Amino acid sequence: MRNDGRDTPRSLFCLHPSSFILHPSSFILLKSLRLALGFLTSVPIRADAMQPGDLGRAAMWFPLVGLALGAALSAAHFLLGQLFSPLLAAALTVALWAALTGGLHLDGLADCCDGLLASTTRERRLEIMRDPRLGAYGDIGLFIFLILKILAISSIHHLPPSGSSSFILHPLLLAPPLARWLILLVATQPSARPGGMGADFALGLKPAVFIVAAIIPLALIALGGARAIAAAVAAHALALGIIALARNQIGGVTGDVFGLTIEAGELATLLVFAAA
Repeated sequence: MRNDGRDTPRSLFCLHPSSFILHPSSFILLKSLRLALGFLTSVPIRADAMQPGDLGRAAMWFPLVGLALGAALSAAHFLLGQLFSPLLAAALTVALWAALTGGLHLDGLADCCDGLLASTTRERRLEIMRDPRLGAYGDIGLFIFLILKILAISSIHHLPPSGSSSFILHPLLLAPPLARWLILLVATQPSARPGGMGADFALGLKPAVFIVAAIIPLALIALGGARAIAAAVAAHALALGIIALARNQIGGVTGDVFGLTIEAGELATLLVFAAA
């Protein structure tokens, strides 16, 4: 057929096979997202061989994973609230929360209570935090945190209107992404153990990771108004306090300190929203 110049260019209809090949950077982003899901949740994710710095690069996805967790918890809490009393609905929500995260952060909380509060040497504190057995401080800390979480959630089952805005930010939607953003702040601190998780984390922490990770928390805080701002201030203040305690007691941070920071940030957010 003669081409008289009026034919539509073939490029509009024919795609080169290379168009369907993902750029290597896309695979890196997907790997980072899988790593973030596997690190922060109990979702069964196929684990790739982890290279130094991978965990730090995956941190850009931490608030997104937290947002997905918060959305699931908010929906579950709403449905449970239709069937059970506020207290029981809150307890079941916290149980689901622990199941979705594999109890990993609660384990870090308990280990930190045992180690950081012990009156002993730095080396002995680190040994205690590695011990899988739960001590008295860990038992008490875990009990207090879980009870406060349940009571805070049960007191916010009916959220008051926020001024004239029809949008009401549920604290369960804000708490997980905000708390997971705090990990990036903790990861900038020295590692308490040479070659530990904190050291590997820091290798991948670049300015771009902080910028991407901050998008979701900032957007939610902007939507949530004054109470969300107060929750963010409280969570950051608590994180700074944990950093100071960890540096004083064990000379830096560990994976358990990450877990404690997440649990403390979530609880601080819930308590601010539960306040009268």
